[in-house]
Amino acid sequence: MVGATSWGCTLAICAERAGHEVEVLCRTESEASELAAAREHRRLLPGIALPEGLTFRADASGRPPQVLIWATPSQRLRENLRHVLPMLTPGDTVHASAAKGLEKGSHLRMTEVLSQELQLAEREARVGVISGPNIAREVARGMPATTVVASQGESDRERLQSALNSSSFRVYTNEDVIGVELGGALKNVIAIAVGTATGLDIGDNGCAALMTRGLSEMARLGVALGAQPSTFAGLAGLGDLLATANSPRSRNRSLGEKLGAGLTLSQAMEGNPHVVEGVETTRVVLEVAEAMDVQMPIAEVVSRVLFEELDPREAIRVLMERAPTVEG
Repeated sequence: MVGATSWGCTLAICAERAGHEVEVLCRTESEASELAAAREHRRLLPGIALPEGLTFRADASGRPPQVLIWATPSQRLRENLRHVLPMLTPGDTVHASAAKGLEKGSHLRMTEVLSQELQLAEREARVGVISGPNIAREVARGMPATTVVASQGESDRERLQSALNSSSFRVYTNEDVIGVELGGALKNVIAIAVGTATGLDIGDNGCAALMTRGLSEMARLGVALGAQPSTFAGLAGLGDLLATANSPRSRNRSLGEKLGAGLTLSQAMEGNPHVVEGVETTRVVLEVAEAMDVQMPIAEVVSRVLFEELDPREAIRVLMERAPTVEG
């Protein structure tokens, strides 16, 4: 596991529950020592015990792992790859992204970033993605949850499934890497919109409309980029959107609520130890949508609220007064 983030530590717990030896690669020796001694990530997962079976280290050398999960923020995945890969012993490793975002500038999905950097390092590019309705704290506590792993190769999908599947964490496989990956990234943008509407107290009907029409935007862009439409009706699409948009523990929804309550983006982010992936993803998504000539009106107003200080109530008016059209 690369990354002692809240999701990285949670997935490490899942792998340990699945019966595997698990090592978590930390940023520094001091971070590794602190987590090993405390058996708790006091900053990101307070109150959650880290099993004794987890090993924390800052050195990636040693025998190559069967599965290596990259649980770093999406905008820092490439720099982490360039730091870690030279230390990693070559071997029959499946690399999986647990980040939900698109890279700024390149517009690449995280598996594409993985593939690029593995090829540059002259490593075999066996890559996959993990995504689904997964609020980290609930999963870490062992509450029932499901997720999806996707990869081009059947054996790689099965290896990823075996790495994480347990009685409390049910793992499904899917061939649609593009759809699974985009579902995880795009739903964060819609969750910010729903959170903002919640902060405005516009009611259940309005929030339901944002989620439904937001899902349509997600699928529309996904299909334009080569995803299967059905993927957006599954765990990585609808499932992840429902969890992220509805849960008070969701970072993206919580950010939206603060915006709806009248805070600016900088004020809403103040003191938050977590990365809110939907913020940067919103910028990238709209660049991609424009290039593909795909309309994403909800994402557009989210961007204006985030970066142009559009009043959230005005954002709702903009959406409601769009020209009438057919559902689709």
